[in-house]
Amino acid sequence: MRLRIGGLTPLTTIDFPGHLAAVVFCQGCAWRCDYCHNPHLLPVGDDGEGWPRLRDFLLPRRGLLDGVVFSGGEPLFQSGLADAMEGVKSLGFKVALHTAGTHPGRLRRLLPLLDWVGLDIKTSFERYPQLTGVTGSGAKARESLMLLLESGVDYEVRTTADPNLFDRDSLLALAEALAALGVSRYVLQQCRPVDGRHPLTPGEAASFFSDARLLAQLGAMFANFTIRQA
Repeated sequence: MRLRIGGLTPLTTIDFPGHLAAVVFCQGCAWRCDYCHNPHLLPVGDDGEGWPRLRDFLLPRRGLLDGVVFSGGEPLFQSGLADAMEGVKSLGFKVALHTAGTHPGRLRRLLPLLDWVGLDIKTSFERYPQLTGVTGSGAKARESLMLLLESGVDYEVRTTADPNLFDRDSLLALAEALAALGVSRYVLQQCRPVDGRHPLTPGEAASFFSDARLLAQLGAMFANFTIRQA
């Protein structure tokens, strides 16, 4: 199987809630979001030996790690992802996915293999092209969200609170829309500056998280609401 890996974190306690896991960073993404923190993973390189490398890493860690997280980049960009996940499951590990929902058709095929999904919903679906540079990207994200909610797979939906994309009202409007679609587990993440490409002061980045009334309003919309600050 062909899996292009851009990096591997041997151990995490936060990327797959409740589990000790390794994180595989997959190369490639069809979108170009300004605040992306892994821009080096956006192009696809020539490393097609990712699966043997991952298998050799995992074999001696059976019984020590609970699972493997496929992150990126955008894992759904890779057509060989299903084979890699099946290989990981065959070794006895659980499988988690971090995704922006770029390829809902591939997500549909993967959901039976998944134990947990972290889905990034970046902004209102109508404004996605402004952020991603890709026409129709909002419709793909919405379709992926609905597939996930209908699947019964454990998940969290998270939004990066970028002050360049949101003000207070638009953030509340997005949360209301997500709650209306059936999202019950929602995470608000603090945006971080990215090497001059996406300038942001610490005060701007933290502004939403110091607004107690906003956080209370968001918390009232979801059965499980979490803030994740930098």
